[in-house]
Amino acid sequence: MPVEIEAKMRLEDPAAFEASLPDLGATPKANLLERNTYFDTPDADLRRADAGLRMRVERDEDRGRTVVRFTHKGPRAAGPLKTRQENELVVADADAAQALLEALGYAPVLTFEKRRRRWQFEGCLVEIDTLPLIGSFVEIEGPSSQQVMDARRRLGLDGAPLIARSYLGLLKDHLEQRGDDRKQVVFER
Repeated sequence: MPVEIEAKMRLEDPAAFEASLPDLGATPKANLLERNTYFDTPDADLRRADAGLRMRVERDEDRGRTVVRFTHKGPRAAGPLKTRQENELVVADADAAQALLEALGYAPVLTFEKRRRRWQFEGCLVEIDTLPLIGSFVEIEGPSSQQVMDARRRLGLDGAPLIARSYLGLLKDHLEQRGDDRKQVVFER
């Protein structure tokens, strides 16, 4: 089974960080707009199992392509990095896939948009993410904890605190703290 290994940190100045990447040898890969919808049962079975089920509609802004991915994320392993089993499936029709999930008893928990700028750096993906309400982050994902931590150090981020929470968790916390019960968090148009 594929395993996701990543480090997530908050970025106070995403433009300055991104401007530094070419000089460090990073290569730009994609400029994306994502719409992420997380699903669970009415009894929150997935959340209680520390698992997740996500549908991501990913639009490549540079190439004009859209891909729909369903991802199941297993429970997190112990350790400083976010490490978990991850299975992914590309589907042709987001509406039909959502209807199938709902027929199986899953319901949308929260939908949110995210702008993502993807870079390649020393065998890792470096993704600069901006989300409504909670700001900007960088995720470094790679094939091993050592490679991720080495990339983090070389990018000058080793002093930045690691964030173990998912974007779903961060957004839900933000909304709950404000008494906001909305189920969609999107960029203003």
